[in-house]
Amino acid sequence: MLELAVLGSGSSGNSALVRLGETTVLIDAGLSARQLCVRMQSLGVEPDDLTAIVLTHEHGDHTCGIDVFCRKREIPIYATTHTCAIVREQVKSKVKWHHFEAGADFRINDIHIESFSVPHDAVDPVGFVFRCDHSRLGVLSDVGHVTRLIVDRLQGVDTLFTEANYDEVMLQNDTHRPWSTKQRISNRHGHLSNDQTADLVSQIASERLTRVVLGHLSSDCNTSDLATSVISRKLEELGHHGIDVVCAQRKDPLPLRPVAKKPPEAPAAKSDTPEQPTSYVEEKAAKSARVCEPSAAETRPAAKPRSNDSDEWSQMEWAF
Repeated sequence: MLELAVLGSGSSGNSALVRLGETTVLIDAGLSARQLCVRMQSLGVEPDDLTAIVLTHEHGDHTCGIDVFCRKREIPIYATTHTCAIVREQVKSKVKWHHFEAGADFRINDIHIESFSVPHDAVDPVGFVFRCDHSRLGVLSDVGHVTRLIVDRLQGVDTLFTEANYDEVMLQNDTHRPWSTKQRISNRHGHLSNDQTADLVSQIASERLTRVVLGHLSSDCNTSDLATSVISRKLEELGHHGIDVVCAQRKDPLPLRPVAKKPPEAPAAKSDTPEQPTSYVEEKAAKSARVCEPSAAETRPAAKPRSNDSDEWSQMEWAF
């Protein structure tokens, strides 16, 4: 089963991990090489064991760590043709680039990755859906507004990692930014507000959706409590209960966690000879071994009924 961790997310830097068995993919590398290594190791992931890096777009808060990080590591990087052309100009390290066109699907070992175009003021920004047999993860980074294509592509995901950049009132009342910057943030090629993210989540919510991870929060035009409350309230109003809504932080990584509920366990086979010793059935799902519970007949007297336990927007031009 796919697992997701967020190394850090904010206007000063963004990076996340997706893992399936022995395959570990880094989504964006917008932290320093040192911080990428330190945070991966804090989660039990060795930087040298990375399988690949995939990029959503070329802005520095998503790519600034690539050059130093790849100096001693031959890690392939997947990005659209236009994004590769921009990023490789800033990378002196020898990197094996894998180009794809926005909208194309590709595989990294057992992980199937679907890309789709998103509106943002970058050369060719994309979102992703990572999937395997038992789980689907939607990744939506910097986006100015929600399109029909985005909604269609994110249908049926188990976990959504998306931005919730600002609160509209807090942004308009902010005294540190000129009007032109506020317009750039909130226009149709800028970033998503809490309300826009809530509308997106409400459109893709289903029985499968178990978790929403919010990222890219502004440190002075948003708060974690405000962002989670807006999205959670919208889901509750529409009758979607029990969906976990959390915020990724700038400095403290979110640990690896399965993106979907565990597939139901097959019931243990009843023995024709109850007197035999208890036996266990071992199953493997997504390369993770699990041991099924022994059947009720094997562990309880037959007379008893069986239970049914089942630095904020950076001053650099590309960051907001």
